[in-house]
Amino acid sequence: MTGFTLADLEARIAERASASPEESWTAKLIAAGPERAAKKFGEEAVEAVIAAVKGDRAELIAESADVLYHLLVVLKSRDIALQDVLSQLEARTARSGLAEKAARSG
Repeated sequence: MTGFTLADLEARIAERASASPEESWTAKLIAAGPERAAKKFGEEAVEAVIAAVKGDRAELIAESADVLYHLLVVLKSRDIALQDVLSQLEARTARSGLAEKAARSG
C-alpha cells in the first residue's frame, strides 16, 4: 500500500502551479483559468463514468486518478483548500446520507 495522500497531491499541484505553463500541465491548466480546469475535470469525470459502466477495473482506476487530480486543480484555480472540502465531508457525517439529502430537498 502506498503512503501517498490527496494532501500530497494537493502540495504537488501547488508546487507545479507556479512553474512555467510550457513545462507543466498543471501550470498550463491554472494559467488557462478555472473554466478550462473545470472543463477538463468534467471530461475526466465522464471518462470515469464510462469506465465504471463498462466494468473495466483498470480503466476506472486510471480515470479515477485523473478525476482526483483534475478536481484538485479546479480547487486550486479557485483558491479552495482540500481541507475545506474535507471539513464539509466531516460535517456531513453527523447524520445519515438519507437525512442529509432530505434536509437539502426540503
